[in-house]
Amino acid sequence: MSENETATLYIVATPIGNLSDMSQRAIDVLQHVAVIAAEDTRHSGHLLQHFSITTPIVSLHEHNEQQRSEVLLTRLQQGESVALISDAGTPLISDPGYRLVSLVREHGILVVPVPGSCALIAALSASGLPSDRFAFEGFLPSKQGARQQALQNLATENRTLIFYESPRRIQATLMDMVAIFGKDRSACLARELTKLHETIETKPLAELLDWVANDENQQRGECVLLVEGVKQQQSADEVEINRVLTILLKELPVKKAAAITSSLLEVSKNTAYDMALKLQHK
Repeated sequence: MSENETATLYIVATPIGNLSDMSQRAIDVLQHVAVIAAEDTRHSGHLLQHFSITTPIVSLHEHNEQQRSEVLLTRLQQGESVALISDAGTPLISDPGYRLVSLVREHGILVVPVPGSCALIAALSASGLPSDRFAFEGFLPSKQGARQQALQNLATENRTLIFYESPRRIQATLMDMVAIFGKDRSACLARELTKLHETIETKPLAELLDWVANDENQQRGECVLLVEGVKQQQSADEVEINRVLTILLKELPVKKAAAITSSLLEVSKNTAYDMALKLQHK
């Protein structure tokens, strides 16, 4: 069965910069569906023109996704296939499309991914940071207070953290990360991936901040920011236990501090006591 014999919603990845990364399968799908839903029709129009794709195109963005999804669902129910693309990379990854995919799946219509470029995966693969476990956090809040709180919530995360960030905020975000994660935590700025001025630089956070602050070129273009997780043998739970014990041991004897920690964090009294003893003898 060819890919468009059954009404299908295709989630099509497009290049994040280098047009040579467009797959032949993606081109074939975009040429044969009834309509393409794009985040920005003008932006995607240049891509389609480059590959001589003349399929009709409609917009689907954060402001019209609910309404447009209903229209596209109707077309799918009538037997037409639809392709969803974003401005660059894989749709739904910090881009519109979630409502459409959910609605289509609720109605039992086939949804098929056409894989390709994804900035966060490209950055992770070349960063030199641990890649076995990672957490994608998308864009941090633009306001400093909310951004700092979001980072504080991630301070004990032991997976590699991946963020998208605006070049206008990259320096401020790095300053907050130094303050909350510490100056020695390894981090990577992957900028303008696959484009002419691609930069992938991994340094301790304080050094990365200085490098960006002293080079305005690093404050331009599309940015992916990766930060190594807590680099220690302890789990995030153990970090929290030690934090609470450290506070309590300033005022209480070991046994009492361990008992309170056990109650607060639902850890065994023996474990809390042993950890308290180790902290006391440091």
